[in-house]
Amino acid sequence: MAKPAQGAKYRGSIHDFPGFDPNQDAEALYTAMKGFGSDKEAILDIITSRSNRQRQEVCQSYKSLYGKDLIADLKYELTGKFERLIVGLMRPPAYCDAKEIKDAISGIGTDEKCLIEILASRTNEQMHQLVAAYKDAYERDLEADVIGDTSGHFQKMLVVLLQGTREEDDVVSEDLVQQDVQDLYEAGELKWGTDEAQFIYILGNRSKQHLRLVFDEYLKTTGKPIEASIRGELSGDFEKLMLAVVKCIRSTPEYFAERLFKAMKGLGTRDNTLIRIMVSRSELDMLDIREIFRTKYEKSLYSMIKNDTSGEYKKTLLKLCGGDDDAAGQFFPEAAQVAYQMWELSAVARVELKGTVRPANDFNPDADAKALRKAMKGLGTDENTIIDIITHRSNAQRQQIRQTFKSHFGRDLMTDLKSEISGDLARLILGLMMPPAHYDAKQLKKAMEGAGTDEKALIEILATRTNAEIRAINEAYKEDYHKSLEDALSSDTSGHFRRILISLATGNREEGGENLDQAREDAQEIADTPSRDKTSLETRFMTILCTRSYPHLRRVFQEFIKMTNYDVEHTIKKEMSGDVRDAFVAIVQSVKNKPLFFADKLYKSMKGAGTDEKTLTRIMVSRSEIDLLNIRREFIEKYDKSLHQAIEGDTSGDFLKALLALCGGED
Repeated sequence: MAKPAQGAKYRGSIHDFPGFDPNQDAEALYTAMKGFGSDKEAILDIITSRSNRQRQEVCQSYKSLYGKDLIADLKYELTGKFERLIVGLMRPPAYCDAKEIKDAISGIGTDEKCLIEILASRTNEQMHQLVAAYKDAYERDLEADVIGDTSGHFQKMLVVLLQGTREEDDVVSEDLVQQDVQDLYEAGELKWGTDEAQFIYILGNRSKQHLRLVFDEYLKTTGKPIEASIRGELSGDFEKLMLAVVKCIRSTPEYFAERLFKAMKGLGTRDNTLIRIMVSRSELDMLDIREIFRTKYEKSLYSMIKNDTSGEYKKTLLKLCGGDDDAAGQFFPEAAQVAYQMWELSAVARVELKGTVRPANDFNPDADAKALRKAMKGLGTDENTIIDIITHRSNAQRQQIRQTFKSHFGRDLMTDLKSEISGDLARLILGLMMPPAHYDAKQLKKAMEGAGTDEKALIEILATRTNAEIRAINEAYKEDYHKSLEDALSSDTSGHFRRILISLATGNREEGGENLDQAREDAQEIADTPSRDKTSLETRFMTILCTRSYPHLRRVFQEFIKMTNYDVEHTIKKEMSGDVRDAFVAIVQSVKNKPLFFADKLYKSMKGAGTDEKTLTRIMVSRSEIDLLNIRREFIEKYDKSLHQAIEGDTSGDFLKALLALCGGED
């Protein structure tokens, strides 16, 4: 069984079996495969209850007792995915990796994803064992075979990783960190073209501890995460490999949690990936993977496997998983800390927020007003000109165009636009023409008027706006609708949900930094509330979540984890329901990482049958000058496709053109 580093806790899901007797197991397996058919339950029960070291002893005993090869017999008796999974478990880890790589580079074509996953994630020791196992099993040199099947910078980085010579010293030189940051910056962002060799040398050789500091300093120096530079400067399989290396440097368990999620999401299951990861991580970090999976995807790994697989294959995978983290009492504190640190690293406070729409250079409101008038005059409408002008001007410039249009033509630009365009395009263009606070005020008004209330729109706006933005919305609402926003909310909502919205609508959130002593008190305040007292629970959460500053709340969330072993978002979802739950979850997600919150909302607006054009429009309009570039990065990071691609696949016509113009580019 793999042993954890000295002083570290074992984080695998498979343990040595107490009272282990290899001869007894060998006999039981022989009996299970004897005669007509095979006892698959007995086979999976034995193999998933033994560590890999113990399985090797069983193999040896089987050969001694029966003169037969256990793996060969298992291959003969079992079939399909179940056979691949069981046989994978029976091989020593290095030989299992060697077989995966051999399969990936054999025959026509190459499974680059498999190569990337294995070579980007293994330690120096694991890499040395892999090279030796490949040589032993196939009498071939792994490096030579990889070179023969790959090319270019992708090949060079794979060869570097195969050496297994990454530095392992925990002592980090601050001067070298600064030098590496500068070298990476000059090799990419500051260079015409890209010096790929610098990326390969630094990311392929420096220690994990060193590179984590490099990534932090790179963000501070350039205003963008290293992943964004890699996406902008590199391409193809080389880009994917370097991104995988970065993810594994940051958190190997999170990398595998993401791989598992993608293997099972959508139609069909990538069984080879699922089997490879469940086998290879079962004695290393499966508990960490499970906890990060639940934190990141709001469901347990166990439940997703259960819903996505079947038969003995499913039973075996669930045994390797080792437990359901949605079940009462299941939680792993160390992994929760890792998960917290990961989203804290990417939190908004540490990243410069950037919109996709910026003030136009050489702006001429007179020329724009005339061009818009011409586009709407006479028969037909020139939508392309309207889209081009309005999506490439800042909101302040659009207000100047409105004033100039009225001065020149004695006409109201908004009225003319309403009469010339319609549908989704009209809602988008007219939204862009409104000052932000008035646009938000209108969205809130529409959410509350008529039969029924759009609670999701109310939550999205009020849970994510800054104090200054909320105060501006209040003034705009009063000016436009001759009624206070608080009165409108009071008459259209009720109970704790109303109290939460009104509290947010005051725009009085504290704006200072964190206070550690107060954060501990706040965490204790919400941790101590018994779940049976739901009214008290909601009141205490509201008092803290609606009033404390974002930096302070991040500290509260971390202290909450330390006290309860639960992420605060998980607790909210478990203990609360309805609009109150949704409002609190939105606040927490916004505090953690606001661009990711909006990326999730955009993804859901375009997911499945039909498109939620209202949500799509609202977010694209309201975030285009604030953080849409950050939202784009979070979108591609989480969903493995660009926002540009999602919009292109889900909308059409002039509405599509306008959205893509706001999106600002293809990542």
